[in-house]
Amino acid sequence: MAEYKAIRGLTIQTVAGDPSPLIAGDIWYSSTTRKIRGAKLVGAWASGGTINSGREGAAGTGIQTAAVAFGGLMGPPASPRFRDETETYDGSSWTEVGDINTGRMGMGGAGLSTATLAFGGSSATPNVLGETESWNGTSWTEVADLNTDRYQGASCGTTTAANLVGGHTPSPSSFMDEYEQYNGTSWTETTDINSVRHHQSGVGTTTALLIFGGKTPPNTATDIVESWNGSTWTEVGDLNAGKHSAGAGGTSTSAIYFGGYDNTNNLATNEEWDGTSWTEIADLATAVRENAGASSSPSSLALSFTGYDGSLTTATEEWTKAATASSFTSS
Repeated sequence: MAEYKAIRGLTIQTVAGDPSPLIAGDIWYSSTTRKIRGAKLVGAWASGGTINSGREGAAGTGIQTAAVAFGGLMGPPASPRFRDETETYDGSSWTEVGDINTGRMGMGGAGLSTATLAFGGSSATPNVLGETESWNGTSWTEVADLNTDRYQGASCGTTTAANLVGGHTPSPSSFMDEYEQYNGTSWTETTDINSVRHHQSGVGTTTALLIFGGKTPPNTATDIVESWNGSTWTEVGDLNAGKHSAGAGGTSTSAIYFGGYDNTNNLATNEEWDGTSWTEIADLATAVRENAGASSSPSSLALSFTGYDGSLTTATEEWTKAATASSFTSS
């Protein structure tokens, strides 16, 4: 059998304990434990700060330590049911700030905590909106409308390069395939997706975008995933299970998709995309649907908040994936 040096071209270093910082893929001999050890990426969810206003169908943008939650729906006796609250997260606690101008749920969101867009959504059945609002870290200002009013589409991007894909119009049976991009001034419709759907999620940019899950006709929780390269849509590796109404984070080559609904049960499942395929990894602590995510977060530092877990939840969960050391065992 070949030695490690012959395979890798180097010998295993001896370390008193574990090296710092840990780098995934490194291998060493620990003189403290007298074992060969290595570092690999391990992810887990942990409880974060409680949001002030529990709701479902809110939008979320930003990153794990600087997120924004806005809009959403509350059940009776709340009035109005379509909410306009905006809250910001600093990595430990939520603070209510300036309200959006039009209370709504199921809207799209793109951007960071100091520069965010809110677009589309529903303000009452069957009212569907095309309004876009821009957040500057202090207040919301209405800007250019969408070309097609809709809600519950996949959204991501920045305030100068935003995406809204699919969704539906007032009719519950209206599944959309339209894709619109925002350039900081106006919305432009571009190439349609291959599979009409709503309640899906998306991550990425206007030139490298991934959409996944959602509902397809007649009302199926789908596992279909599509990738956009700036000019065309291509179906790629399916999810392990069909679901919709879930949070997401990451990029078109490294994403996670957490929570959601399979038309029967709220879900705690968390799937990870490596650019080729999906793998189920560590679950959320609580099964939840209509949860929001910090849409600009990397897949290693995601955030899940609000939603419906049997009631409207105020819980926040933080996902962290980092290099962790462990010893090798013989088999």
